[in-house]
Amino acid sequence: MRINVVKTGFAVPMNDMRATLARSGGGRAAGLHDDLTVGRRVIRAEIGGLEQLAHSLDDSFCATLDLCAAATGRVVVTGIGKSGHIARKIAATLASTGTPAQFVHPAEASHGDLGMIGVGDTVIALSNSGESDELAAIIAYSRRFEIPLVAVTAGRASPLAEAADVVLLLPPAAEACPMGLAPTTSTTVMLALGDALAIALLERKGFSTADFQRFHPGGQLGRRLLRVSDIMHTGDAIPLVAPDAPMSEAILVMTAKSFGCVGVCAADGRLVGVITDGDLRRHMDSGLLGRTVAAVMHPNPKTIAAGRLAGEALAMMTGHAPPTTSLFVVDDGQCPTGFIHMHDCLRAGIA
Repeated sequence: MRINVVKTGFAVPMNDMRATLARSGGGRAAGLHDDLTVGRRVIRAEIGGLEQLAHSLDDSFCATLDLCAAATGRVVVTGIGKSGHIARKIAATLASTGTPAQFVHPAEASHGDLGMIGVGDTVIALSNSGESDELAAIIAYSRRFEIPLVAVTAGRASPLAEAADVVLLLPPAAEACPMGLAPTTSTTVMLALGDALAIALLERKGFSTADFQRFHPGGQLGRRLLRVSDIMHTGDAIPLVAPDAPMSEAILVMTAKSFGCVGVCAADGRLVGVITDGDLRRHMDSGLLGRTVAAVMHPNPKTIAAGRLAGEALAMMTGHAPPTTSLFVVDDGQCPTGFIHMHDCLRAGIA
């Protein structure tokens, strides 16, 4: 089979490419060593910046949290260039962790988007130098309408820092770029600082996994946060019989509900036992249909609460001996409120 790799419009046979790479031999090995050295140097430089940031956090961090928590509107995050990209991500992280937030582009702000910022908001402006001209309109607007302004900058005496109510001063860490020009360490530090703010606000508010799921219903994360109550069967779908019912009735219920088991409820509504397909096979003889449910059931069935994660339910089914394919969902009084089968977890994408 002939496999071609297309590059700059020409088809290059794979065998020819391998031959070229083989001829380059030691040169390529040396280049690979240099590449790894550069990569590690960049990562270490950015780690150094993060270490400086962690040690430099002070009361201004807490003051910023106070302003964000007190906002009755939104936290507006802004920045230009690479700082703008980081600002977008910070706004998204804040919003997804329970703090209403949005990104406002500073260049668009002076062409009408200042209307997105209102009294009750808090503005966080990102600029490593603190001298970005594009931020001027937002700075002036926040001062005119007394909207709290937080500066995230390394420019201690910059126009942005001078205008702000609170300054989150970035550490004087060198950029990882050998020319010291490309925003690398500075943007990594900004990103980490935004994460720190978001998580600190999350913990202040007592943001729970249930809150998290409300904002993350899609994708793998949403599936991991599904609760038993989201996928369980309820009402008439729950297979239940009384202890004094004949086994003939239990088998009819098992067949009608198609779950391969039936729960046994006492007169007070408590779940006191379960009968599975396996129990039927173990008790199969000519007298089975004439026995009562209580004579065949086994007590202490595995149960789970409706508020537990569906992933926990799947783990209970598969991770304990003996394994089971289903669980009854019970309330605090051990009365069944639902039923969950392994297939329900698999259909929901929980595995």
